[in-house]
Amino acid sequence: MAVSVSDQLVEVLVQAGVQRIYGLVGDSLNPIVDAVRRSGGSAQGGVDWIHVHNEESAALAAAADAQLTGTIAVCAGSCGPGNTHLIQGLYDAHRSGAPVLALASHIPTGQIGTNYFQETHPTALFAECSSWVELVSRPDQMPRLQRIALQTALAEGGVSVLVLPGDMTAERAAHPTGNCDLVPPTGTVHPSDDRVAALADRINAARTVTLFVGAGARDAREEVLALAEKVKAPVGHSLGGKEYIQYDNPYDVGMSGLLGYGACYEASHEAELLVLLGTDFPYDAFLPQSRTVQVDRRAAHLGRRTALELGVEGDVGATLRAVLPLLDRKPDRSFLDEMLRHHAEALENVVEAYTSRVEDHRPVHPEFVASVLDDELADDAIVTVDTGMCNVWAARYITPNGRRRIIGSYRHGTMANALPHAIGAAVSHPGRQVVSMSGDGGLTMLLGELLTAVEQDLDLTVVAFNNGTLGMIRLEMMVAGFPAFQTDHGPADLGAIARAAGLHSATVEDPTQLRDALRDALAHRGPSLVDVRTDPNTLSLPPRITAEQVRGFALAGMRTVLAGGVGKMVDLARSNLRLIPRGPLR
Repeated sequence: MAVSVSDQLVEVLVQAGVQRIYGLVGDSLNPIVDAVRRSGGSAQGGVDWIHVHNEESAALAAAADAQLTGTIAVCAGSCGPGNTHLIQGLYDAHRSGAPVLALASHIPTGQIGTNYFQETHPTALFAECSSWVELVSRPDQMPRLQRIALQTALAEGGVSVLVLPGDMTAERAAHPTGNCDLVPPTGTVHPSDDRVAALADRINAARTVTLFVGAGARDAREEVLALAEKVKAPVGHSLGGKEYIQYDNPYDVGMSGLLGYGACYEASHEAELLVLLGTDFPYDAFLPQSRTVQVDRRAAHLGRRTALELGVEGDVGATLRAVLPLLDRKPDRSFLDEMLRHHAEALENVVEAYTSRVEDHRPVHPEFVASVLDDELADDAIVTVDTGMCNVWAARYITPNGRRRIIGSYRHGTMANALPHAIGAAVSHPGRQVVSMSGDGGLTMLLGELLTAVEQDLDLTVVAFNNGTLGMIRLEMMVAGFPAFQTDHGPADLGAIARAAGLHSATVEDPTQLRDALRDALAHRGPSLVDVRTDPNTLSLPPRITAEQVRGFALAGMRTVLAGGVGKMVDLARSNLRLIPRGPLR
């Protein structure tokens, strides 16, 4: 049998180490799907097809797969609507820096441009959510274009899209497939000597320094802590940087941003110099807009969020290893101690309100759910988090330890991401505990993926925070001075829906039953769901709404509204106080 373009495409995927394609089959995809079938699956040295119920989920699952494995993940959509369904998940993948190849099939080649059935223009459609997108119109363009797509996705850390007319993929391959070495971005970006010297000069000249750390410092934890120790700097972090820097950190002052807590904001604004390390933190209102230097391996990130005194292009680890020998050790730690005290006080002031008699509270406090879940999670659990209030609970209560992973749609901010992300995590990491923290609003958007979890026999647990309201949107309206409207829909019986779909299921309305329900679900082999009826009114507005708050996501307003419980982070703050002289919290 002659080798088709689709056979060649699968062969190149195998050469690239790809083991699976997430997607929904459709007529224009049939030649590719059949080539996958004939490949025998990953167990036979081929590729598996992971069937999902919406192409959006395919792209989200691939995004999580790529983020967790650090390798190429692949999704596919048929022409027209199949392509447009992919868009949401591809935006999430691209903005998260996940190397994903999307196979977007197209209408027959001869019909392109005729307003044919289901015709779209995929090269225009995907341009904004990819680094590379091209139409393959002739067999002799393959496998070259496919390898360019794969290499670009790896090199850029984002999405590449191959647009493939269905008739073309059924044609005979024009060239032998051969082989080609794909190079992952494992190299180190070293800063220039003059920039390192300039960075050292500014740090040495500043009496007080604060470090603000993002996910770009994931491989530089020890260097960040060494810098903090040498210059007596408080260390804050973004939500993306939390899992890498917050745990066991004696300099931790919390998180900044709309979901922030602790003393990070104060430390960032009161220091003589703020050092941004590996973060493209988007909320410029939380940055001082002065007295700032930034280190990032991507020069395009430098200065796009705040005015800089100095930008340094380089990996965080390489840059800090170069600058540390040039720094003077600062003997005065009074600023650090003040921020640690402020941080501990900020956490102590709110923790009582969110821990007192929670086991008696009905509906169940969502903070209590997150806190108990944190206790029951495995040390190396993968937790996926829905956009909205679940982000708040994960930021406050899911304790990082260097082994756990926490995946969310932090940059694109789409609802419904948690369950598809969990599918990608469970497929790519069999045997590892996977938990989806799902809001009822997000979960009901893509309920069909409960069937995917059953059909693929995935070992994952969905913890549904079921409060019958779009909690974050409701809060946004109230903070902005608008009455909540069309946000409250009443809790659906998610437990019954899950049971009907074939999942192990439990519904919890009594908080005393929560821990046992979570333990049973986490211990269950296969997919499970715990439907927890949570309080929609847990977060309250401050006593007075200021004019600044009415103008939107005002700084003081959102920080007060979201100053909820903080779980075990208060324990870290308390332990860090032991490092400083005894004295009353200010």
